[in-house]
Amino acid sequence: MYPKYLIDLHCDTLTDWKYTSTGNPDTLDDPKRVLSLSAMPPEVRWAQFYAIFIPDEVRSTDAVAYYERNRDNFVRQMGLFADRVAPCAGAAEMEAAWAAGKTAAFLTVENGSALNGKIERVQTLANDGVRCMTIVWNGENEIGSGHTTDHGLSAFGREAVAEMERCGMLVDVSHLNDAGFADLFALARRPFIATHSNARSVCSHKRNLTDDMIHEMVKRGCLIGLNYYINFLADGGAADDVSSLMKHVEHFFALGAEKNLALGSDFDGAKLPGWLNTPAKAAALYGEFIRHGLTQEQAEGIMYANAQRFFRENL
Repeated sequence: MYPKYLIDLHCDTLTDWKYTSTGNPDTLDDPKRVLSLSAMPPEVRWAQFYAIFIPDEVRSTDAVAYYERNRDNFVRQMGLFADRVAPCAGAAEMEAAWAAGKTAAFLTVENGSALNGKIERVQTLANDGVRCMTIVWNGENEIGSGHTTDHGLSAFGREAVAEMERCGMLVDVSHLNDAGFADLFALARRPFIATHSNARSVCSHKRNLTDDMIHEMVKRGCLIGLNYYINFLADGGAADDVSSLMKHVEHFFALGAEKNLALGSDFDGAKLPGWLNTPAKAAALYGEFIRHGLTQEQAEGIMYANAQRFFRENL
């Protein structure tokens, strides 16, 4: 059983880098990748956040060049596959793409090193169509740090968050460490997003969200995308069946996040369980949610409706 629509807040499909390179520049419809346009169920209208992932070891002007190369490839592929996909900046364009039978494509960035420590580059990225940026990856950049350190946001990071809000670019807190979260809670003025993060009380990895974080995000009207990576689903990667994901859903719901929960697959950027390693299986989560006791409204909320409402209000 598939939903009419599906919104996925994170994949690494766009970026062709040394750990995932297949030699095919047409990354959005590469049959060697998990998420390809051809693999999406044709009866499901899909919206996808396509991240330009920048590894921590790519820094300074190299990070800028890396970003620009992948940005240009996104633009090129929007033309190449224009009969099946449309670039979008907000909910209205997404809904127009769906009405035209096309996949709605949002350009995002994973790793604020794309700014190279220069505040004016926030506006540059916004002008390029970037609608969301994961401000850190696992390590440290000019903005702050992921889970490999306990450093909070830098002075530049605080400035960058404020400038992202001014430019209408969503602040993505997936990968941000606990100290950085505390700093962000103190300075954020607009709802933000965790594109691909699960619940730490269910799976103890430091990349997942604590109950306090989830409570605060619910209070602020934020959005949280469920991550399919086995090590974020279950301790030791023991994500053997859909129950490992349902435990997160039930925990989020218990914390009041029923209207804040979405999908954030991490397609082409993580090891996924066999029962969730294709677009068709992700779409089939709709039926799994209902079979596991969710109402149609709750299941549709996770699959697309919560994110659609968030986009209407915040993009």
